[in-house]
Amino acid sequence: MYRKIVNERDIETLQIDLDRLGEWALGKAMKINSGKNKAVIFTRARVQYPLNYILEDQRIPEASSCQYLGIILSHDLIWADQVNYTAQRAWKALHFIMCVLKTVIRKAYTSLVGPILEHGASCCDRIGKV
Repeated sequence: MYRKIVNERDIETLQIDLDRLGEWALGKAMKINSGKNKAVIFTRARVQYPLNYILEDQRIPEASSCQYLGIILSHDLIWADQVNYTAQRAWKALHFIMCVLKTVIRKAYTSLVGPILEHGASCCDRIGKV
């Protein structure tokens, strides 16, 4: 849930929306995972409002970034965390592929190329000794 905060009234409106969400979840017998809630201010402005929001009688902790649909959004609107996260995931995937391919190539060589090279090798070895 998000809202553009321009003044104190917007803060109150966001808290009212959070209260409604809590009531809705309670009415539907749903539990909101409080460990996944974060309050983040996305701005480059120097003046910031305090983040004292409450959902289901628990204060929402303040954070400097959050992940939304797999994208890391930083409070200062800089993409360094997202770029580092993406590069790290790509390296892990590449390492996995290289490990799998190394095993597959070794098995393919042993089963396809090795027999061709070894075929008749024992005969050639005996001919040389006669």
